[in-house]
Amino acid sequence: MTNPADSPRRTPLASRRTPFASRRPEWAGRNYVLLTAATVVTNLGAHGALIATTWAVFESGGSAGDVGLVAMARFLPLVLFLLIGGAIADRIPRHRVMVAANALNCVSQALFAVLVLAGGAQIWQMMVLTALCGTGQAFFNPAAEGMLMTSVTGEQAGRAFAVYRMAMHGAGIGGAALGGALVAFVGPGWVLAIDALAFAVAGGLRAFLDVSGTPERAPSGGLFADLREGWQEFVGRPWLWSIVAQFSVVVGLIGAVEAVFGPLVARDELGGARPWGIALAAYGVGTLVGAVLMARWKPRRLLFVGTLCVFPIALPSAALAVPLDAVGLTAAMFISGTAIEVFGVSWMTALHQEIPEEKLSRVAAYDWFGSTALLPLSTALAGPAESAFGRSEALWGAAALMVFVTALVLLVPDVRNLTRRTHAKEITGTTPETAPASPPATAPATATALSADAEGAVRRDG
Repeated sequence: MTNPADSPRRTPLASRRTPFASRRPEWAGRNYVLLTAATVVTNLGAHGALIATTWAVFESGGSAGDVGLVAMARFLPLVLFLLIGGAIADRIPRHRVMVAANALNCVSQALFAVLVLAGGAQIWQMMVLTALCGTGQAFFNPAAEGMLMTSVTGEQAGRAFAVYRMAMHGAGIGGAALGGALVAFVGPGWVLAIDALAFAVAGGLRAFLDVSGTPERAPSGGLFADLREGWQEFVGRPWLWSIVAQFSVVVGLIGAVEAVFGPLVARDELGGARPWGIALAAYGVGTLVGAVLMARWKPRRLLFVGTLCVFPIALPSAALAVPLDAVGLTAAMFISGTAIEVFGVSWMTALHQEIPEEKLSRVAAYDWFGSTALLPLSTALAGPAESAFGRSEALWGAAALMVFVTALVLLVPDVRNLTRRTHAKEITGTTPETAPASPPATAPATATALSADAEGAVRRDG
């Protein structure tokens, strides 16, 4: 990585004031605004598309096992290509990776929509198209994590992440509610078409991201050397790999609950897609409330407080196991969303203060890889688990396992002791894109052993 001090001083993006820029907070730079706007657009489409995909399988005559297979087809390439995506995003401009991934997602969802609207979609076709969508996400996620982290700096990073997530979850609320209603009234095909359009618009916005201040990458030893370096950064942080291991289980279980069991319970017990869409929207409202809270609250022991707030993520599984009525399920989803958002913002803030810019995407890829590793298996086994143990028993087991692994993480000293620092990554005279990011002397012991930590994971991002 080149030293910014050896290069001509660039004008910080935050100082390039326009009439619009003068009305926004100092920490909300151009890239931050573009990233937030694009995320709002994609979340409006994606939350509805999740519901639409499940009901497209049902309308084609598919079973619970088929729903799991289609979900697995999306998650499997996501897991397989994440590490490569992270290494590539740290080698070339991240916004190019993001735009290319959005283009692939747009095409795959558009083809999916055409097949469903034509009435001839078969399970294998759905699996292929969702696999393409998952491949796009595998390259997009690490690049997006790195790009967002470099778009903010200083003490206001926590607030910036909270506002970003507020916008993201606000869009998710509308997307889930609108998606459930549209699936019920016009069918899943049109919802998938809207998702394809959303990817096209978001890709256009991301094409305008400014990476002129990003320092040139130093020559590396190749792709595998980059992956090895990222792995060394990852495993050197006990709090990091332990939480990723925890979320590998939690995210896998949530994937089975939300992709398979939730829609089945909604169909058989609650009256169809609309109540499930409202429940998902309630989760979004909860995350929005949590983000508002975290825009003001700055807990000192970031990960200890955040991990305590992971326990309520088991509530929706328990509510579906009973099963509670639509009102009870909606309340459980709301509480779960609020609590997990406290963790989400704390997690992003902790990682922002620790990770060097040039390694953000690689370490984020290991985070994503670990956190999503069990998704293909869990979604594929959801149908067989229902047949073997019963739906209620499988859901109670999922809730109990989420609680157990979260309790285990609290035994890790660094999870309990990692504290918030001020002025994280704030280097005078540089932009967020050019600020060097070595660990401060006040970092905990594990934060000085190596020079990086990791970024967020699937449900940690809502």
